Amino acid sequence: MQNLIVVGNVADNPFVIDVAHYLHQDEDYSDLISLKDFTNSEFCPRFILDENDWTNIGQQLKNKTVVIVSTSIGVNTRNDLAMRSFLIARAAKDNGADRVVLLEPDLYYSAQDRGPRVEHGLTDFERDASDFKKFDGQPFSARLYADLLEDAGVDEVVTVHNHSFSVRNVFMDRFSGHFHNLQPAEVYADYMKSSDVVDADNLVVCAPDKGAVKFAQEIQCEMGCPETSLLVMSKERQDEHTVRLQISGDSQVRMEDIEGKDVVVVDDMVRTGNTTVECSRLIRQGNPHRVVFMVTHLFSHREVRAKLNDPSIDEIVTTNTIPQVLNRDMQGRLRNKMVVLKIEPWVAKHLYMLLGGKMHKGARRLYAVDMSCKNPRWRGKMVPLFGEEPVL
Repeated sequence: MQNLIVVGNVADNPFVIDVAHYLHQDEDYSDLISLKDFTNSEFCPRFILDENDWTNIGQQLKNKTVVIVSTSIGVNTRNDLAMRSFLIARAAKDNGADRVVLLEPDLYYSAQDRGPRVEHGLTDFERDASDFKKFDGQPFSARLYADLLEDAGVDEVVTVHNHSFSVRNVFMDRFSGHFHNLQPAEVYADYMKSSDVVDADNLVVCAPDKGAVKFAQEIQCEMGCPETSLLVMSKERQDEHTVRLQISGDSQVRMEDIEGKDVVVVDDMVRTGNTTVECSRLIRQGNPHRVVFMVTHLFSHREVRAKLNDPSIDEIVTTNTIPQVLNRDMQGRLRNKMVVLKIEPWVAKHLYMLLGGKMHKGARRLYAVDMSCKNPRWRGKMVPLFGEEPVL
């Protein structure tokens, strides 16, 4: 697209490089912006502009749309990455950019989606004293983050599969509706249909708690599954590390209905793995053929790897919204049963349309597949690791 500049907030981020590539930006983003630090450790980004233009100082980004892509990667903390995005957005605006878009697939500070007072967050449930107490003494960080992004010069925010009702409302309000929460149901459905990860004709979709029901229904719709194929769990949290699950009274699928079925548990994120493992163990009591866990944001640290290595889970399918999950050491023993869907083509497609581009007929590729050769399905039937370019 003309007048589009895609940059990242750290150097050599493969997610940024791929998004820029699929949006047909020929230049490496490191040649478009200098990400330098002063000797006192302060970050000072600088767009690399025409050094011979002395007539448009401070206006060389006029009529340009700047897209800042931010993902957790390397040694930079989220606090550091957030500050870097603020300064890049400000640099873009201070040099005349018409529009600044932040693409942050795993939106930062979403866990602090409400605060200790009634006016701190709009929820889709009635808050009680225990919920207010949970945030007692904490900041309402999601609102502060939205405020800071807006103050820095960000006009629009794009993220992937943010489940928080409160966060969505905060960002929709702060950015006057210019907040886009991309739902990857079509990505998972495409992978299930075109690979041998499950038998698409013998499938049950499971929501491990009520928060995941809507997304599970979206996958059902994309798969063309009947409504009776939805298994819903109810969750009661005992403490920070212990949960108790049972089949919800609202579930149309009961334990006796899943025998011999392929069950796909879907969720937006996993931080500890407790809910996922307890759900999978409960499902195993119904003697299913196969249990697959599909999650969009996977924090692959030691506790998660240990939990998800549980034999109740046959396979894990995730995306690269947190690109470190592609590292085999970060996968650990989970490499035996993990598949990562690299969704940059899908993200770029949606971003292209949001920026006013028109899709050509034949645009098809949504993702690339990354799978360790230790996965038993590696030599089997699956989506090729490399496919045709998406047509934009």
